[in-house]
Amino acid sequence: MRIVLRCLGAGWDMEAARVFSDASLREATERKLRRFSKLRGKPVAAGEFWDIVAITAADEKQELAYKQQLSEKMKRKELPLGAQYHVFVDPAGAKIGGYSQRLPSASALGKIFTALPLGDPIYQMLELKLAMYIDFPSHMNPGILVTCADDIELYGIGEFEFIKFDKPGFTALAHPSSLSVGTTHGVFVLEPFNHLKYRDVEYTCCHRFLHKPSIEEMHQYNAVYKPGSFSSVYFAGGDTAYLKLDSEYVYTDSLFYMDHQSAKKLLAFYEEIGTLNCEIDAYGDFLQALGPGATVEYTRNTSNVTKEESELVDMRQRIFHFLKGTPLNVVVLNNSKFYHLGTTEEYLFHFTSDNNIKSELGLQPVAFSIFPNITECSGKTSCIIQSIVDSRCSVAPGSVVEYSRLGPDVSVGENCIISGSHIMTKAVLSPCSFVCSISLKINGHLKYSTMAFGVQDNLKKNVKILSDIKSLQFFGICFLSCLDIWNLKVKEELFSGNKTQLSLWNARIFPVCSSLSDSVTTSLEMLSAIKNKSTFNLNSYELLSIEEMLAYKDVEDMITYREQIFLEISLNKKSDL
Repeated sequence: MRIVLRCLGAGWDMEAARVFSDASLREATERKLRRFSKLRGKPVAAGEFWDIVAITAADEKQELAYKQQLSEKMKRKELPLGAQYHVFVDPAGAKIGGYSQRLPSASALGKIFTALPLGDPIYQMLELKLAMYIDFPSHMNPGILVTCADDIELYGIGEFEFIKFDKPGFTALAHPSSLSVGTTHGVFVLEPFNHLKYRDVEYTCCHRFLHKPSIEEMHQYNAVYKPGSFSSVYFAGGDTAYLKLDSEYVYTDSLFYMDHQSAKKLLAFYEEIGTLNCEIDAYGDFLQALGPGATVEYTRNTSNVTKEESELVDMRQRIFHFLKGTPLNVVVLNNSKFYHLGTTEEYLFHFTSDNNIKSELGLQPVAFSIFPNITECSGKTSCIIQSIVDSRCSVAPGSVVEYSRLGPDVSVGENCIISGSHIMTKAVLSPCSFVCSISLKINGHLKYSTMAFGVQDNLKKNVKILSDIKSLQFFGICFLSCLDIWNLKVKEELFSGNKTQLSLWNARIFPVCSSLSDSVTTSLEMLSAIKNKSTFNLNSYELLSIEEMLAYKDVEDMITYREQIFLEISLNKKSDL
């Protein structure tokens, strides 16, 4: 079924247009999910699926975690057979991969293995990515597709239309987005194309690529479109999904493809330069060098760099001159949505409150779980993913629970995230609490630690000297005040890792316990002391930072815990038949 909006005139029902838009995206998404489901656990024919699926890991621990999870997926026949699934770890030194500091529940086992409230058994981000791209390989020349692990691209095109990746150089997908979304993504300055005649798919070229530009820069470089009254646009990036006939918008990036020849050239370039000693971003540093309007100025802009190295500008300039002249083709997807899940706020909003993605992707409030009581408030629900929750437990709307067991005397406030936890004692979680348990292997012994803080806490914010840690905030309270409540002294030993980057990420404040339940209980007492301004002495505990938890993580035990929950839910479902 093909639903296309063309040349809208006066009298068009905007609410009906929104419904058609949602319906076309939902139907297209359902078709892709059905096609992928038929391939799961079955051999694929040549050209029907990807030859290689490669996942990058930040370090050897993460590499091991990814490989173990891939192995489990293959055993359960959750992935198509015949493709090669590889994990490649970053070389020592400057990092390409990260640790998901803005959504730490994904840090231990990886963003690409983030659970989604979808499917029975549940889909993780890896399966969803493979499903959404299921049509690409058969319409793609040999090459490489590069995508992120924390975003979802949904698009609807004609029933017999396909996205083609058949041009030399690079090819990127473009989604209509508000200008505010453009400030946090890549924005295309497109060569002129027939924009007045609305189509689901347009093929054009990019004159220049802007990486996280200001609104002023978008206007300066003519990246902004004004639909007027005869064009229509679906906003991406979590904005309102309504058709807006008079709003300015830009085209933002998501994934990109490079043909085989371009990939070979980049590989030869890498082999020529040897070890990289600075962080190179596949989006900011590759795409900004492409297109006839690209200039070298961006190489000196380090405002979006995680860690600035002395060699960064020189390496960026070498990449610019190497890639200059390479075309950047763009597939404009006018009927598309782009959702980002990389932060706690985005994760909570899209899973509990965003009725658009719920409708388009079929997200469920209870996904492969035991929990009978879902409450709804103003369109917001709780979201339970592969968890066992007692019927007397209360989980407020706006909160997400994954891979956890919650007993009858547990009360979870609004906008909380609970991951990998076991809470059977009486517990009250304040609104906006983040609780995530990690299994540890320390000196050969199995231990547990639970990170607990506020969902809006900035774990990446850092200061260079101890006297400045007063600017850090834990659950909205001055971190110095929290240390007093916990009876911890301010000293260098309070922080792990780099002593000139002091942050909540490397603060040694989380107790190590011998059982998972004790670990959660102790960390919740930490939070309670902060909220009630009462003393809770942490001096008697061995303490770790989140950074250290990830270094000590016991992947096998965490996967085993998830497997136990999976089996119990499966048995419960069989008994209900």
